[in-house]
Amino acid sequence: MIKKTKKKNIYTLLDPENPLPTVFDSPHSGNIYPDDFGYDCSLEDLRRNEDAYIDELFNKAPRFKAPLLCALFPRSYIDPNRTRNDIDENMIEGSWPKEEFGEIIPSKRSYSGIGLISRTIGSGAYIYRRKLDPKEIMNRIRTYYDPYHDILRTLLERAYSDYGQFWHINLHSMPANSAYPKRDIKFENGRIKASDIVLGDLDGSTCNRDFINGLKDFWKDHGYRVTINDPFKGVEIISRYSQPTIGKNSVQIEINRSLYMNEKTGEKSPDFNTFKDHCTEMIQFCSEFALKNLSPIAAD
Repeated sequence: MIKKTKKKNIYTLLDPENPLPTVFDSPHSGNIYPDDFGYDCSLEDLRRNEDAYIDELFNKAPRFKAPLLCALFPRSYIDPNRTRNDIDENMIEGSWPKEEFGEIIPSKRSYSGIGLISRTIGSGAYIYRRKLDPKEIMNRIRTYYDPYHDILRTLLERAYSDYGQFWHINLHSMPANSAYPKRDIKFENGRIKASDIVLGDLDGSTCNRDFINGLKDFWKDHGYRVTINDPFKGVEIISRYSQPTIGKNSVQIEINRSLYMNEKTGEKSPDFNTFKDHCTEMIQFCSEFALKNLSPIAAD
């Protein structure tokens, strides 16, 4: 039995009965644009920022006793994969009321336009011609960001309570033109070969090495070019919930969009179903890995 929970415009959760300690989440596949967004670029440009079809590619996770959580709101509205206070003060109308809302601590991502509230999109276009009221930003945090993290935390805490361990897979896609490694460089026909799959564990800090190496071998055995932490290492979500020394494993996976879709038209490619089959096999691999690697205490 699979229970489907939908929190209006915020997330969907496919939750199997008696789940294993494998949890999948897709924070960037949302495509429901809130009425109060107030963007000034084209919707077509905004939609290029979506991790399109990632939710569909992994929707068989519950068949293998793994919950699947997917955001419904777009990352360009508010990004669950950023810290809660990573806000560029230059986007704010007036001053930030830190006594009421707490401090903001902008990172280099905010200053480059891709913080908690994005200023720009991949094409370089500006999303807004206006500044945002602090109350508007806080409404996005409380209405969308916090509920997404609350339910993800609940799923991971449940898995840890039941088994004493978890394996969390944070799902993403990457544009083909951003998939070129900076260190693990290989050439094909005189050109640098892009990665098909990038696995991230923040340089070994968020996941047991056996699991991420197992994932690498899985995809390599299926004929894909795989790199680890190059060019993407992972961001807030896997950092926040992981502690591999006590069995809390989180890994980010970035999938080259050219494997399953036409990036110009946004349509599925003829290879979509074949690639989805491989994603489903990866889900099965993760669930079987968890079963084989449960500690004796957790397995009792």
